[in-house]
Amino acid sequence: MSTDTTAGGIAGWLRISHISAGFIAVLVGYTSSVAIVFQAASAAGAHGEQLASWMWALGIGMGVTCIGLALTWRAPVLTAWSTPGAALLATSLGDVGLAQSIGAFLACSALITLCGVMGWFQKIMDWVPRHLASAMLAGILLRFGMDLFVSMQGRPLLVGAMLLAFLLARRALPRYAVPLALAAGIVCAALQGGLSLAGLDWTPARPVWMAPEFSLSTFVGVALPLFIVTMTSQNIPGLAVLRANGYARVPASPLISWTGATGMLLAPFGGFAFNLAAITAAICMSPDADPDAAQRYKASVWAGVFYLFTGIFGATVVALFAAFPHELVAAIAGLALLGTLSAGIHDALQAPEHRDAALVTFLVTASGMSLLGIGSAFWGLVLGGACHLALNRHR
Repeated sequence: MSTDTTAGGIAGWLRISHISAGFIAVLVGYTSSVAIVFQAASAAGAHGEQLASWMWALGIGMGVTCIGLALTWRAPVLTAWSTPGAALLATSLGDVGLAQSIGAFLACSALITLCGVMGWFQKIMDWVPRHLASAMLAGILLRFGMDLFVSMQGRPLLVGAMLLAFLLARRALPRYAVPLALAAGIVCAALQGGLSLAGLDWTPARPVWMAPEFSLSTFVGVALPLFIVTMTSQNIPGLAVLRANGYARVPASPLISWTGATGMLLAPFGGFAFNLAAITAAICMSPDADPDAAQRYKASVWAGVFYLFTGIFGATVVALFAAFPHELVAAIAGLALLGTLSAGIHDALQAPEHRDAALVTFLVTASGMSLLGIGSAFWGLVLGGACHLALNRHR
């Protein structure tokens, strides 16, 4: 009997918890960083239909890889665009031009593909102990848990209604606590006049071919930094989230290879870099998505469906997501990640002999520090790993 049959066939794919987890993951992913992508596209010289093509390529790329990888490995694998990569591009593409930028995107994706095919990334991640991966995950998610309560300063009634709905549903309908909190937030925002839905034009985006050009200076100045930032700040946390949530059987190399290959295919249309997601993936890996860890991959499939939808309608869907108040997005992200955050802290600090190293990893990651242009998640693993080796040499 197949997995889908035992889970209830079609009904198993239509669970509200799966659909809402996928939607919330896409909502959080877009609203948290789409403005940076627009800035990167503008810095590269994209405008009008070319900008819409960027959003088409990113949405289609994330949708296809989410669905394909989740179904292949039966695990909640989620992909995303490289947010720190977009921030890097927004500040470094001013004099490069669109054609040279596209060439840099192709070169970066080729390096990612090579890294996956050669197995280098797998060897690095096999070394990372689970308690360090859990500590890094908790450090990444800590800000989102705190933002849940920080957002109360701006809209106390809205966030308070969402928190109340979440707590009440947690007792009576625990599987639907997050979607009911989201519904309460949308209703409350609508009653307060906080939803800006006027002027939406549902016009499908069209892919626009942008011919690449290559140069050594652009490779060194753009492609190589984009590759390093994407691997260290995105793919390492993304795979660590999988490991921390018990999906160690999913091999790293194919995941990295497919995200790189997708980038090579879609780079001429504006798909600058694809990678494993961490924060949004944690939403789909939460027990709120499904108490059965073997069924949580369906939430990632639904996220892929929503990503395809955002790709087809491009920037129009971005405007739709922007209609939600910032406080609503912050609150639902915090609520959706509470279970994953608590599990990460528990796993990280469970073994007394590993607590010091795990705590260093957690604090460095949560600090948001940046050295040499590389984010805190990478340095959390580096410093926590050094502490782990120093304290456990006799073992």
